[in-house]
Amino acid sequence: MTGDNFISNPSFANETSNVYFEHASARRVDTNAVLVEAIRREYPQLHLTVSPTYSCNLLAFAASGKAAAAPIDKESDRLYVQYFSPPSRRLNGNGRLVEDVQFGKFLIDFAGKEYVVYIAEGRDGQAAYPQVRNQYILSSSVQATERLLLEAGRFTSSVDGAVLVYDRGYWQKNRDLWESIQEAEWSNVILDEDMKKDLINDVDNFFNNQDTYKKLKVPWRRGEIFYGPPGNGKTISIKALMHSLYRRKDPVPTLYVRSLAGYGGPEASLATIFGQARRYAPCFLIFEDLDSIITDQTRSYFLNEVDGLTSNDGIFMVGSTNHLERLDPGISKRPSRFDRKYLFPNPNHEQRVMYAHFWQRKLKDNKEIEFPDKLCEAVSSITDGFSFAYMQEAFVASLLALAISDKEEGHHDADLDKLPLWQQLKKQIKILRDELHQDPGEAFAALKI
Repeated sequence: MTGDNFISNPSFANETSNVYFEHASARRVDTNAVLVEAIRREYPQLHLTVSPTYSCNLLAFAASGKAAAAPIDKESDRLYVQYFSPPSRRLNGNGRLVEDVQFGKFLIDFAGKEYVVYIAEGRDGQAAYPQVRNQYILSSSVQATERLLLEAGRFTSSVDGAVLVYDRGYWQKNRDLWESIQEAEWSNVILDEDMKKDLINDVDNFFNNQDTYKKLKVPWRRGEIFYGPPGNGKTISIKALMHSLYRRKDPVPTLYVRSLAGYGGPEASLATIFGQARRYAPCFLIFEDLDSIITDQTRSYFLNEVDGLTSNDGIFMVGSTNHLERLDPGISKRPSRFDRKYLFPNPNHEQRVMYAHFWQRKLKDNKEIEFPDKLCEAVSSITDGFSFAYMQEAFVASLLALAISDKEEGHHDADLDKLPLWQQLKKQIKILRDELHQDPGEAFAALKI
């Protein structure tokens, strides 16, 4: 056994084992080159183009109804892997079986022309990553293939009806995040009104005034940091901004970064992230939990992408963090990287009253729960120091407790202390104040009903 000259000579009881181990022990081969040579021998009269599926997925394009695709090889000539795809929710259906094409031959019909397409998994060696899956497209002319690839490429890169999310080292379309932002209306976001107007105007003015930036010789890019204790509206404000940008006449796509984890390390991830943002610009680039993404190890890579020679025109960048103090001052205190910082503090009395009214409106159709206006003031008076998330927990826990107990009996508004909802709210708020190490006695003693 001598390095490159090693070729296995197994002696197993069956032919399949012999073939497998001989192949696994062979010198390295380039699967792509082997297939190109074989396909050219098979179809010498047709033009051959090789295209990876990640940039232009022909089967997905056909599945969308924009083309037709059908296998044209024998089942014995294919290599499909079948796996179980569970339902999106445990009680929502039984899941389904999905066929993953690792090697197959298809006939694709697009715009009145037919194409023979081989699809092959081409990973050479166990350590190769990411997955390489190529499409070998045969047609009568270069122009015909280019028309197909351009249309399929536009479909593959489109973010209509989805948000691009970067996680675990690659971009993927996230339909769930897209659906979650459809209900993110600014009317449901409880913030200081001046701050809310500033947020909306900052983003709208940026995307409306490219020409103004150009005339003033100012780089058309902007960055903001949303910071403050958890549970006070940073995420819902980002979603409301995303929603409003997707509803523009010329929609602005969102690119959402969850982590820098990936096969190439953080440097490669940041290069991929900003490279994609430049391709989609003008766009909205979100870094969730900025303090966990931009660390001492990743700071220089990040600054190189933000301040480097490559233009970031059209990129509006927002980073959220619960811990502004953990960010390097070169990021948190340096305009032109993140130009503005917005504090999302715990809500004041007026905002807590507004939040209670929000729940009152949600429950208005429930005839079994009495929720008079004066209860909103009462809830606010004993939740000083609560975040919106803690207030939400107080309402959710109280409503669940009511739901599994006897149905509420009606009482007149004057008997607020007798309302089951109020009784449960006081109980849950006491528990939460204890969790926050707040003395409930003082707050409840000052309560006036």
